Amino acid sequence: MNDTVVCGIQQVGVGVFDVVESYNWYIKAFGCDVKVVDDYGVAERMLPYTGGKPRPRRAVLAVNMKGGGGFEVWEPKDNNITPPAERAMLGDKGISVCKLKTDDLASSHARLSALEGAKILTPVLQAPYGKGHFYLEDPYGNIFEVVEDDFVFVNDRKYPVGGTHGVCIGVTDMDRSIEYYSRLIGYDKVLFDRTGVFEDLKALPGGEGRFRRVLIAPSQEAQGPLSGLYGTGSIELLQAYDRVPKKIFEGRMWGDPGFIQICFDVRNMEGMRDRIRSLGGDFICDSGTDFKMEAADGRFTYVEDPDGTLIELVETFKIPILKKYGIFLDLSKRDSRKKLPRLVTRALAFMRVKSIS
Repeated sequence: MNDTVVCGIQQVGVGVFDVVESYNWYIKAFGCDVKVVDDYGVAERMLPYTGGKPRPRRAVLAVNMKGGGGFEVWEPKDNNITPPAERAMLGDKGISVCKLKTDDLASSHARLSALEGAKILTPVLQAPYGKGHFYLEDPYGNIFEVVEDDFVFVNDRKYPVGGTHGVCIGVTDMDRSIEYYSRLIGYDKVLFDRTGVFEDLKALPGGEGRFRRVLIAPSQEAQGPLSGLYGTGSIELLQAYDRVPKKIFEGRMWGDPGFIQICFDVRNMEGMRDRIRSLGGDFICDSGTDFKMEAADGRFTYVEDPDGTLIELVETFKIPILKKYGIFLDLSKRDSRKKLPRLVTRALAFMRVKSIS
């Protein structure tokens, strides 16, 4: 248990006005129908990002059995939700796009084109790094990129779109950010690095500008108990050269509408603390080992990349499988590097829902 392992992207957090409406739409659009957590509570540990006061909220954490990371859909309950003052643009500091994987790009495009509320921004295009992809906007103004990826955990044809595959993050010093993500989370492989104007970005806000565009991923095979579900993700870094980027969450609180954070599932949190300290930072909002979120149990903390983008780190100790029967998956004594047997991980499907209320 002393190994420090980044198992994969656990989830991307998205703040919304109405968690019921939004999550039910995400089930239909993205197939994230495995509801791991549905928790009413108060965010008491996020004070640096919530104006110094605890913030009541409802949070739903859900995954897609096709594989990839999940979503944490987060609604503040303090009647103080602040939407963005202006539209986030590519290259702005923070997360501007959430990436989703699919093993059937054409079916995903056709299905989402027919879905009420989905605004398709592009046809299927070829990204300059060689993958087919397209962009869409959800009913709440968030932009998603669906990228072809052969990885499938459970072959479910009901939902051609799989789980989260990564994010697009705006940065101000590309080389500094590449080093940071390499050293902190092991995204040490540069898959693409080019500067210019990119045809496939032009339909997105701010996408007509000139960027340095870098795609990074881990060079090592995914390890850890739930890595068989997550697969391997990637992060796209964009540095804008035509304008001074703004901070996407400037003047707003954690949990307000938009992409809040990218979260990584890790083993050995103290080892992660050593990594962030070697980069000149430290944990922020560390929960310690006594944190519970509904029936789940673990430890979470946040760190900030060099431009202030929030990265959540979670070490999961226990997750529910059949809550009403008291059946849980205990990860606390599992080998840090060994994947769970597929049959065990597939038991998460017992938590599938058609909708929430």
